[in-house]
Amino acid sequence: MQTLRMALKSIKGNKIRAFLTMLGIIIGVSSVIVMVAIGQGSTKQVQDQIGSLGTNVLTVSVTGSDVTFKQDDANQLKDVNDVEAIAPIVSGRVNVKNGQTNTQVSMTGTTSSYLKVRDLELQSGRFIADLDHDNHSKIAVLGSSTAQTLFGFGNPVGQSVQVNGTSYRVVGVLESVGSSLGTSGDSTIIVPLNTAQRLASTTAIGSVYVKVENENMINFTLRRIEQKMFTILGDSDSYSVSSPEDLMETASSVNKIMTLMLGGSAAISLIVGGIGIMNIMLVSVSERTKEIGIRKAIGAKRGSILLQFLIESMLLSSLGGIIGVGIGVISAQLFTLTTGTAIAYSVPVMLLSFVFSLLVGIVFGVFPANKASKLDPIQALRYE
Repeated sequence: MQTLRMALKSIKGNKIRAFLTMLGIIIGVSSVIVMVAIGQGSTKQVQDQIGSLGTNVLTVSVTGSDVTFKQDDANQLKDVNDVEAIAPIVSGRVNVKNGQTNTQVSMTGTTSSYLKVRDLELQSGRFIADLDHDNHSKIAVLGSSTAQTLFGFGNPVGQSVQVNGTSYRVVGVLESVGSSLGTSGDSTIIVPLNTAQRLASTTAIGSVYVKVENENMINFTLRRIEQKMFTILGDSDSYSVSSPEDLMETASSVNKIMTLMLGGSAAISLIVGGIGIMNIMLVSVSERTKEIGIRKAIGAKRGSILLQFLIESMLLSSLGGIIGVGIGVISAQLFTLTTGTAIAYSVPVMLLSFVFSLLVGIVFGVFPANKASKLDPIQALRYE
């Protein structure tokens, strides 16, 4: 306790120098906490967005440029066991205009089953019917953002919009689904599949959403669909079948690597802070050489001197660690308030950052403390 009081007295006697010494530790700890919180928050946000796509929905993507996958081919996926419904997709970008208001949105061409497969809800009007698809009808269902952009707070149902210069009748508006994987699900227009194929100048189907009856059988169904796709296309490199679990694992692994890189970069400043502590403690030993000589002359042992300077170093690093944790939490909160980015605090990371800062104080404080404890009392007393 006597040694601790002496260490605190020394730190209080040089408040500004002590704060500047702790600054490296404070910045390091707070940076680690903020970076990891942002990284883990991004991971959780991506997982939630992928989960919102449907945990029992598989995505079949046709990737081969030299193969043609048509609607009749897609309909064969209905025959796979445990498949409840499918929704073939043709996608692209189109210009949509109403009066003087013009906007570019994503276009989705699909069938009536799309609403059920993607678990969407209508805000008003109706969805695409099978008859619209068979008749190549020029009708459209608007996403909530598209409807608001083109019609404000008015009701778009029954009115017309220009899609790439051609008039389409609006039959429905979807409820808002928010953003998913960085793309707004509300800035869209949905048209019948055959109509979309004419807009995109293609007869090929780009992808198919497949809804599985039993969520527990999704991996088995995925394998069956892969076998079916191989039967249809004859080339395993021309397609891919992904589940929400696959997407979550991929997104999580990418975010984990990014979090480790960001956290590692921030942790370097902890090392720099430790070097700063060692530098100041060496200066402190030089300044207090006479004090060390007097203490040794009146009976202080080498261990007492070593402990005194080691405790000072640990106090500086631990105080810096505590302040750093507080600033890190506040900074992360301010970041999410100003940018809207999700964050996720990690208590183990906070504890680890504090413990690491304490270890930095011990490791970088040992050399100055050892130097102080080895001073010859006669030489120390003569030091000016």
